[in-house]
Amino acid sequence: MNEFYKKNIISVRNLDKQKLELIFDATDKIIDMSQDKRREIARGKTLGYLFFEPSTRTRLSFESAIALLGGTSLGIADATSSSIHKGETLGDTVKVISSYCDVLVLRHSLDGSSRFAAEISNKPVINAGSGTEEHPTQTIQDLYTIKKEKKKIDGLKIGIAGDLKYGRTVYSLLYGLRNYDVDLHLISPESLRIRSDSTYDIKKELSYTESSNIDEYIEDLDVLYVTRIQKERFPDEEEYAKVKGSYVIGSDMVKKMKDDAIILHPLPRIDEISADVDNTKQAKYFEQAEYGKYTRAALLGLILNENGF
Repeated sequence: MNEFYKKNIISVRNLDKQKLELIFDATDKIIDMSQDKRREIARGKTLGYLFFEPSTRTRLSFESAIALLGGTSLGIADATSSSIHKGETLGDTVKVISSYCDVLVLRHSLDGSSRFAAEISNKPVINAGSGTEEHPTQTIQDLYTIKKEKKKIDGLKIGIAGDLKYGRTVYSLLYGLRNYDVDLHLISPESLRIRSDSTYDIKKELSYTESSNIDEYIEDLDVLYVTRIQKERFPDEEEYAKVKGSYVIGSDMVKKMKDDAIILHPLPRIDEISADVDNTKQAKYFEQAEYGKYTRAALLGLILNENGF
């Protein structure tokens, strides 16, 4: 039986290399499939979504993914237009919406929100971002992009630059990279280094260097993963002002990179990658966004079908 059938996807920590590679293989299968065959995978199935934080790519890629598979979607994209605005609890909302769908996708500002939802939902729950914790489907998409563009993950030199303290995509990516043999470098302002409470487990399985100087590594990197400074998660605006614009990847910096290096970004970007980088061969963040539709379609197909597809 397919091991993802009716399973929750809450944390990348629950996905070992074998499970990740299974999702990657399923993604390749989805991409290569005929349109008619794809539309049978989720025919008659409904995706429910609850987004209590702003989202463009994640929500729309999930909607696009279920449509690709022949299913439908419904949900809340703006909490102010729902009964949450009237005071309804998250628990009640999850219970009601899960009764209308076959799989539920949740994004919420509170740490632990997706785990809580999974405990009370009678349908499988996918974490689309829980507070400052994780964003597992983003990491599946990120790792798949690296594998497609670089033909491998093991043996690569990877730099992650930007807001490593508040960026939940970073934590999920680190958990995912524990399954691979990579040379990892974390680059951030001193005040935005990865949180020590999260590194305890990571350090057991993944070694890395920490630096505030991106020039130390830029010439040798195979993958540069850039994140924005998460303004909305700063408790103090003055602290944000101190680190705003710490790193800007422009065409001059790209010229120092290997010809076959790739630049990734979970998006949205603010000012950390200049628009003049978009047309360089290293820029792969828009391809990365497109891969998100297919990786999420593969995941949905596995969750909704007992024997896979």
